Amino acid sequence: MPHGRRVLLAGFGGLLALMLAGAVDSIVRLHQVNVTAAKMRDAYFRRIQSLEEIRSGVYQSSIILRDYLLASDAQTAREQAQKWAEVRLNTDRTVQQIAASAEPEEAPLFQNLRNEVADYWGLRESIVRAPAEKGNNPYSSGELVQRRTALLALVDRLDRINQLEMASSDIKVNAVFDALRWRTLLKLGVTMGVGIGLAAFTVRRTLQMETELQKRYEDGSRARQELQELSARLVAAQEEERRSISRELHDEVGQSLSALLMEAGNAAARVPADSTEIRRHVDSIKRLAEASVQVIRNMSLLLRPSMLDDLGLVPALEWQAREVSKRTGLRVQVSADENADALPDEHRTCIYRVVQEALHNCARHAQARSVTVEVRQEPSQILLSVEDDGHGFDARRVRGLGLVGMEERVHHLGGALRVHSRPGQGTTVAVVLPLAS
Repeated sequence: MPHGRRVLLAGFGGLLALMLAGAVDSIVRLHQVNVTAAKMRDAYFRRIQSLEEIRSGVYQSSIILRDYLLASDAQTAREQAQKWAEVRLNTDRTVQQIAASAEPEEAPLFQNLRNEVADYWGLRESIVRAPAEKGNNPYSSGELVQRRTALLALVDRLDRINQLEMASSDIKVNAVFDALRWRTLLKLGVTMGVGIGLAAFTVRRTLQMETELQKRYEDGSRARQELQELSARLVAAQEEERRSISRELHDEVGQSLSALLMEAGNAAARVPADSTEIRRHVDSIKRLAEASVQVIRNMSLLLRPSMLDDLGLVPALEWQAREVSKRTGLRVQVSADENADALPDEHRTCIYRVVQEALHNCARHAQARSVTVEVRQEPSQILLSVEDDGHGFDARRVRGLGLVGMEERVHHLGGALRVHSRPGQGTTVAVVLPLAS
């Protein structure tokens, strides 16, 4: 048992540790995937924003250049030139930032972007320095438009590359999720395997324990049955011994004392009238013999009244009621069916002993004034009740040897005994004995 307990504790502890480790690993992996995906999304949106800023800068520079060339005074031209410088500065800064965050394989493409932007700015400078004659500068000849179109085409190409990178990132993230799913399934499979193994071991140990407990229960039941049979044999042997002793006292000792009493009477009749001393001794012997005969008679009746065997159950119960009333002053009333005398000997003995013990308890403990004994026979059972008006007791807590003896006698015959009592409300002993068909 201790070894099995250690195995169970170690197995379930390991299973819990494995589940905890798997949960922690899954949480860490999911956090890493979320962080990576968030970084990829941020980089993607920052690059889109940067490309949009470059595209916007190119368009703004074209508008500013047009307004510069169409300016009607020097002040307006200077303001447009200042706006141009700000747009160029912001665009160049954005180009540097996006080029710095590029992957190594994207470096040539972003270097080309820087060159195109620089050429675009240089073309603007040549337009500003050249005379604004129609058809004699890059603006009027359409070269600036071509440069702008090429630059915007490059920006669109970078945008498409960015979208492809995002799609590739999504594929990578999905691959990581797939790996995490398979890893989780593997851990789940291992955990399930260990759990099934532990469950099988636990079931086997439980079945073994159940078998062992069932065996011990059967051993206990057999031992209890043997004890009950032994108790029944002891009660039967005790009853038989009481019957034998009672008859021995009545037949042998009682008859001897009766003969002694008769001889003492004959001797007293032959004593001369003037022999006072002799007559006194003979009368003393006669009184002692009478007292001994009465004691032997009472002992014989208490051991087992001969009327229970000779006359039946009802006369024995009525005699017992009279004797208890004579000794204790209790008013005992017996109500019994006349056909109760035809009961088997075991049932008569059981009922007589239960009533005897109940009356003894009433007289000794209950301080009752009256007791009612009722014996009623039905087709399949016989009912016995002994009810008193005494002080009562808590039947759930108080159980003396007398009650235990009554229960053993009743249970041996397949019957049931119930004691109904409460403090201050009297006591009722109810017995139900089955009768064989």
